[in-house]
Amino acid sequence: MTQPADVFRSARDFLVEHGDDYDTAYRDFRWPRFDEFNWALDWFDTVAAQEPTASRPALWIVEEDGSETKRTFAELSERSAQVAGWLQGKGVERGDRLILMLGNQVQLWEVILAAIKLGAVIIPASTLLASADLRDRVDRGNAKHVVVRAEDAPKFADVPGDYTRIAVGGAPEGWLDYDTDSARGPAEFERKGVSKADDTLLLYFTSGTTAQPKLVRHTQVSYPVGHLSTMYWIGLRPGDVHLNISSPGWAKHAWSNLFAPWNAEATVFLYNYNRFDANALMAQMDRCGVTSFCAPPTVWRMLIQADLTQLKTPPQKVVGAGEPLNPEVIEQVSKAWGRTIRDGFGQTETSVQVANTPGQRVKPGSMGRPLPGFAIALVDPASGEVCDEGEICIDLAKRPVGLMSGYADDDERTAEAMKDGYYHTGDVGSRDEDGYITYVGRADDVFKASDYRISPFELESVLIEHEAVAEAAVVPSPDPIRLAVPKAYVVLAAGHEPNADTAKSILAFCREYLAPYKRIRRLEFAELPKTISGKIRRVELRGRENEVHGDASATVSGEFREEDFPELKG
Repeated sequence: MTQPADVFRSARDFLVEHGDDYDTAYRDFRWPRFDEFNWALDWFDTVAAQEPTASRPALWIVEEDGSETKRTFAELSERSAQVAGWLQGKGVERGDRLILMLGNQVQLWEVILAAIKLGAVIIPASTLLASADLRDRVDRGNAKHVVVRAEDAPKFADVPGDYTRIAVGGAPEGWLDYDTDSARGPAEFERKGVSKADDTLLLYFTSGTTAQPKLVRHTQVSYPVGHLSTMYWIGLRPGDVHLNISSPGWAKHAWSNLFAPWNAEATVFLYNYNRFDANALMAQMDRCGVTSFCAPPTVWRMLIQADLTQLKTPPQKVVGAGEPLNPEVIEQVSKAWGRTIRDGFGQTETSVQVANTPGQRVKPGSMGRPLPGFAIALVDPASGEVCDEGEICIDLAKRPVGLMSGYADDDERTAEAMKDGYYHTGDVGSRDEDGYITYVGRADDVFKASDYRISPFELESVLIEHEAVAEAAVVPSPDPIRLAVPKAYVVLAAGHEPNADTAKSILAFCREYLAPYKRIRRLEFAELPKTISGKIRRVELRGRENEVHGDASATVSGEFREEDFPELKG
């Protein structure tokens, strides 16, 4: 009888074998399908029982003080079985919902594997969450257990509920001590029942850039198996050392610090720091032989302000996700490292859908082509017809494994997202004659000015090429004549002052590189509001603009306008 691990490995090996051959991979890849599947038992434990993988580092964590922790696949397999037995003894059962709120520490991976083995449902949570956020997660998530850092335990003092309280790193009064107690637990656990492929595994609260966070439901296969696409995008291979800069609690952490690298039998590498230091990060990447690197645009933008050439052995594979990367960042990394950053597009609701994959031509500004296993259509929101520019949608007639089952306890929202035979991402893109898709923006971020359709991302990509601009966000600013004009909120790079001369220089630069209807007409220096996962909250900036410019004659302190500089003609 064919074992689940063999079926999974066959699909994995096909993608590895055709890692540089997109056409063959896209044409011939077939998702492995299961009635029953438990990734921790059927895949991870199988890998951990076989050499040479068993003795390879599965997890490598380096701290700022130079201390480090390593765990092999075999060690994590054994330890997670012990943790599963201990959690079972504390009442954790199949289907129970467990909030997991830890940092990048070895206990995070121990509990994830243990919970999967038990068939418990994991609700990942960022350590940055406040009590109000946690009340929402316990309430809407129907959590029966929480596992948190000891220093975060006080946040639960005002979070009502009858849930098991487990603390890592010491136990406040009323909390179970993970470190001491779990080490005394049984070496094994009792496997009760089986994990059906469509059983719930993960519940993710989205980052809430435009509304209340949604509760995304993933199954025993949608992320564990679905992230074969993410593995393919990154180009991970057995033995790689993969560094992904992402905070626990968010979907990208599971993408690239759990499923994609361990699907590939690669090492998950972490460098823990309190404050970002590009020089220190690159020194550790060199010392530890990082072969694969993924970072969000914010980190890439900070990296290019340092001397990238100090990294003597750059990673072979460099990728970016979270928001599209500006061409300027890609160009600077290419000059310094001889590597091209490859964009990838996905959501909490999915694994990677569209990306620039290894060995393929990267077109400036494009995020690439659909991943193997994903049938992507661009749908006109008005007509519902498939076209060359429209909402990025997944064809449900060829439903990929790497798609959520829906929004938990919200049938109406699920139906809306899955209407008319497509999963609707809410993002807009355009497709060229070669099948490459260029990101235009969130459907609710794209706006009209003088009846022209404006993509904030396109304007932001020009802005960031100016030497004074570290980050930028463009939103519509109400205007009595044009309906709206593009306004830029700008975070300055080090060494530049937020004054009229800087504003004039940036506006002049935009006039040179943007068509007249796209020009930035207003500019303000400010910190950008972001979700705790690091995404820009343009909805907040739009709201501010509507408020301060509700009166067309209003002036805004600190805002610079084109008309303030008569020398900018035309």
